[in-house]
Amino acid sequence: MNHLAHFHLAWPERELLAGALEGDYCKGPLGSEIPAGLARGVRLHRLVDAYTDQHPDLALVRRAFPPGLRRYAGILLDLCFDHYLSLHWQEFAELPLPDFNEQVLTALEEEQQLLGAPSRRAAQRFRQYRVLTRYQDWAMVTASAARVGERLRRPNPLHDVDSALVPLRPLIEDAFLDFYPQLNRHVGEWRKATGDRIVNASH
Repeated sequence: MNHLAHFHLAWPERELLAGALEGDYCKGPLGSEIPAGLARGVRLHRLVDAYTDQHPDLALVRRAFPPGLRRYAGILLDLCFDHYLSLHWQEFAELPLPDFNEQVLTALEEEQQLLGAPSRRAAQRFRQYRVLTRYQDWAMVTASAARVGERLRRPNPLHDVDSALVPLRPLIEDAFLDFYPQLNRHVGEWRKATGDRIVNASH
């Protein structure tokens, strides 16, 4: 899952929101030096990623990708799922997406002492470029893929994925609409089992 979905699934606890971002950069065992609330947020981030990566229905979708892109299908699905979460936002959240974006960014800014330098820089980019609200535009998916590809190798394997993704878009949207409620329930069960104050992760 990409940023918007991770934040949605962590909402509204601030430490979980911080962990949703820090989980992109915090690798390896979580030591005692990490605040307990932040560590729980990183664990939630990892739970979401593991559930997504291991889901059999998404494995079938990844196999539908062209052979040259199949090894990057997980990355591309994450980006596409933020797009479809944006388009279907009202089915999964009560706050309008612009309000959600503002409240998440404010929470990250107010809890920045929990974040490492890479996470703080990412939060600044989210604010500067309005990242969380721009995934409604399909062009954001392809542009983000190209930026990710710059970090992978030369030549960039994701510099122009639009023509490959367009035929897959109905399949990916259907997969998202079937999968995301399952993920939401899985996260809700985990949050309840770990003593979360907020049982329903949808709101």
